[in-house]
Amino acid sequence: MTPDDLGRMIARIAMKDRAAFDQLYNRTSAKLFGVCLRVLNDRAEAEEALQEVFLKIWTKADRFSVSDLSPISWLAAVARNHAIDRLRARRVSAVDLDDAQSVADPAPGPETLALAGSQKAQIDGCLDELENTRAAAIRGAYLDGMSYAELSERHEVPLNTMRTWLRRSLVKLRECLER
Repeated sequence: MTPDDLGRMIARIAMKDRAAFDQLYNRTSAKLFGVCLRVLNDRAEAEEALQEVFLKIWTKADRFSVSDLSPISWLAAVARNHAIDRLRARRVSAVDLDDAQSVADPAPGPETLALAGSQKAQIDGCLDELENTRAAAIRGAYLDGMSYAELSERHEVPLNTMRTWLRRSLVKLRECLER
């Protein structure tokens, strides 16, 4: 089974091809179950999560074509993210509502706000040391949540060039912040 075969199956699933879905399930369920089990550490919950993962794959297969991931990486990401969501939901439901009053106010205090303000000024100063296009790419990626593909399109550079820009710019930012 090649990545192209998996990609074609996912494309057929996006068109609601049940035979392709059956094939994909038979060929990937063991691996995706392993992903769920590693995150959840509970066999029964991992089995339930796996079924929900395949439901997501069925309903969201059309989103694969816009991702930069290989087919198996995309499938594993769907499984991992779903398992993490279940883990988070389990933790939230474990909080006893009677104990909720003893939880500290999550809003930052004055000291934290003052520290954050000085850190923001330091980060802005370090961003100003970068070339304008590199600083704009960093802001787009880490403040606006843009993907590498969106940034490479916006700045009209190849995808790998954008990755290099971001990696090198982050190194420069770290060096600046350590001064």
